[in-house]
Amino acid sequence: MADHADEARDNNDNNSMVYMGGDREVWWHHTHVHVHKSVKIIPRYALRNCQNLVSIEMHDGVEIIKEEAFCKCHTLRSINLSGVRVIEDKAFYHCTALEDAEFGDKLESIGERAFYYCTSLRIIKLPKVRVIEGNAFEDCYRLMEAELSEDIETIGNDAFDCCRRLRSISIPLKNNLLDEGVFDECDELSQVDLVGGIHKTISSLLLDSWRNEMNNEIDRINRDIPNTYSYQKTTEIREWMESVLIGVEHFRNEHYILLKEFTTLLELGLWKAKLDENESQDDRSLGSDQPEKKAKIDMNTARQEQRITSGASIVIKNVLPFLKLE
Repeated sequence: MADHADEARDNNDNNSMVYMGGDREVWWHHTHVHVHKSVKIIPRYALRNCQNLVSIEMHDGVEIIKEEAFCKCHTLRSINLSGVRVIEDKAFYHCTALEDAEFGDKLESIGERAFYYCTSLRIIKLPKVRVIEGNAFEDCYRLMEAELSEDIETIGNDAFDCCRRLRSISIPLKNNLLDEGVFDECDELSQVDLVGGIHKTISSLLLDSWRNEMNNEIDRINRDIPNTYSYQKTTEIREWMESVLIGVEHFRNEHYILLKEFTTLLELGLWKAKLDENESQDDRSLGSDQPEKKAKIDMNTARQEQRITSGASIVIKNVLPFLKLE
């Protein structure tokens, strides 16, 4: 293994080498690592406890970071994970110097305690992650901002627990998204932003009063959460999300009721317009109309059809956008 490592080492810098795979014992004195393009998986314990490792250069073909692969690499400062799909349990556990972790749009899941006690992390952006397991970012006490995408499906127990400087989060509006204690002990959490199609849905509500009521309910969390005890933050957010979802469902039902009424009125209006047209044609066929009266009847019919058409456009304009919550 040592001979193999020597062949891969960058001869211009004894502290830098190319990672070809294999166990971790060759890594103790290296500060910079380049992952060879043949490597698709960083294996379990691969670089664990590498006390001198400062940076590692990945390539887009690396798909999986196995359990504890970089655990307790206390000097690791940055890493680009743009091609990674899966980060397993404790992969970056206790990497206390890690300031910058770039997550790409291929990442699907983050395992338990994957970034536990990464105390230098400040911002995380997860554009496509679906699952964050329990304690994944617990005790990242310098973390200030977390942006999650609308694709997220589950955030496990205590995932961001004790991130005491976490100020803002971006999350989608979904039932059963948060497990217990996800944002507990996040003392400075004061801003919750919703991602996804909810704002488009609200803007498509038929009545101004409905839109105003729902926007007020959405904004309520940012009035309440700054004054919520830190150990109750998760509960407050979960109850608020449930309230917003109930409100959306209520107004969706009201929307359907009004839609049904408008559809019935539209059908009756069209039927009456057709009936009036038939009567006018019958009158003309009997020769009872003078030219002036004919023009008047045609004008009245045109006005009526215009009113019906306008009504249809109002209904149809507000139907489709609200039928589905994105």
